[in-house]
Amino acid sequence: MSQGQGDSKGTLALVHLSRDNLQPVYLRGSTGAVDGYAEGNVINTRFGSFPHSTLIGVPWGAQVRASIVDTGSRGRKRKPDSNDVATPETQGTPAVEEEPKAASTGVKTAASGFVHVLAPTPELWTMSLPHRTQVVYTPDYSYILHRIRARPGMRIIEAGAGSGSFTHAAVRAVFNGHPQSEGDHRGKVFSFEFDKARFEKMQEEIEAHNLSDMVHITHRDVYNDGFLVKDGESPEADCIFLDLPAPWKALPHLTRASSKKPQDSEEIDSKTRKSPLRADRSVYLCTFSPCIEQVTKTVEVMRQLGWMDIEMVEVAHKRFNVMRERVGLNMPTERGTNQTAGNVDEALARLREVEDKAREFHGRTQGGGADNDDDEMDVDDTKVAVNVNGENDGGDEGTKPWMLGRLIHRTEAEIKTHTSYLTFAVLPQEWTAEQEAAAFENWPCGREKGVIGSLDKAVRKQEKRDMLAGKKRKKEAAASSKNVSGETSSNNASPAPKKSKASS
Repeated sequence: MSQGQGDSKGTLALVHLSRDNLQPVYLRGSTGAVDGYAEGNVINTRFGSFPHSTLIGVPWGAQVRASIVDTGSRGRKRKPDSNDVATPETQGTPAVEEEPKAASTGVKTAASGFVHVLAPTPELWTMSLPHRTQVVYTPDYSYILHRIRARPGMRIIEAGAGSGSFTHAAVRAVFNGHPQSEGDHRGKVFSFEFDKARFEKMQEEIEAHNLSDMVHITHRDVYNDGFLVKDGESPEADCIFLDLPAPWKALPHLTRASSKKPQDSEEIDSKTRKSPLRADRSVYLCTFSPCIEQVTKTVEVMRQLGWMDIEMVEVAHKRFNVMRERVGLNMPTERGTNQTAGNVDEALARLREVEDKAREFHGRTQGGGADNDDDEMDVDDTKVAVNVNGENDGGDEGTKPWMLGRLIHRTEAEIKTHTSYLTFAVLPQEWTAEQEAAAFENWPCGREKGVIGSLDKAVRKQEKRDMLAGKKRKKEAAASSKNVSGETSSNNASPAPKKSKASS
């Protein structure tokens, strides 16, 4: 897949510097000098400088070499001319920086240094986004989206947008096309953020990432104002994610009947009430809490408001690093080699070698003394080839360097997540009177004839007697039919001949 061309707004790309170091960049095509660089917009990294013009138009995942950029007069002051005469007006006035000219030819490739240009996915964006709050990492939000049944066409309520990690993942989970009109019911994320600075930054990122028609972000205190949007319009949400310090304060707004808190005694007409939830199906909820006391209060309010199947889960994600390890005492100059004995034979050979050198050294000092000219340092210049398993048995000259060594795996030293408790719950579907009547016709309640609870003791005993009598009649019928068939067979059979006394 090819990358889109940069423009004045900028196309988001992720520059991969190292395994855990990604830099988000908005690629902008420019024809003139920018910030003192004749090549236009330039990204400066520890691996070199990369003009935007070298990153625009390349396929996603491509490797881009560093360039030799011309800074022009960037940071330099104009030298005064010999004909210039200092006047009172010009004295004390700083020199004006020269405006560099645009590069007329293509940039030159540097001798070393490169980066990779990657497509912005929710996983990579989570690794590279600027942290404004604690981030919901990929192991957490992938499990959350699975448990709340997020799929294309769904509508999600998210309270506590923060840095936008979960928002981007939720958009991908519910995306089923861009809405064509105002009333086009498509998958959408309704995000709510209380902090104004975070809300404004989140709004800028949503617009820059072209997600404005799939994310509706609102600056609001959901504890007091609820989750309705656009002058009281209901989002008709199928699933909910609450990343709030006190989620139990927002739960009273997530009910079927009313958006009022349970402690409010004011009576409201049920026809004028609006719920932010979808009425014709069950709604799934997840709350994200770092403290067990928060979970306790949340579960207590959930039970009061009719939420069911309440369950708490903790996700402890750990990654295993697979690598090759080269072990051996005969590879002292090799980088990344573990200088220990690979096996018992190598350890014994090394001990014999050390003992032989010690005896040889003591023999020279006792025999020749200081006048011995052959008293140079011993250098172990013998190299033993190593095979793919790191053993020195001759090796294979055609083996690639990265294929040498034992294949091992180790867990990562640092787990990139934080302690969090995920509390899941389900709010059943709201049934109308017509639906209740239709269900009662199909599954009548109270008029069952075969249900034990609807019959008294005498009737149950009589049914038991009738069942046993029926079984007895079946057994008698089977026995009588067996006897009749036996007699018939005996009548049809010829009598056996009698034995003579002589033969006996």
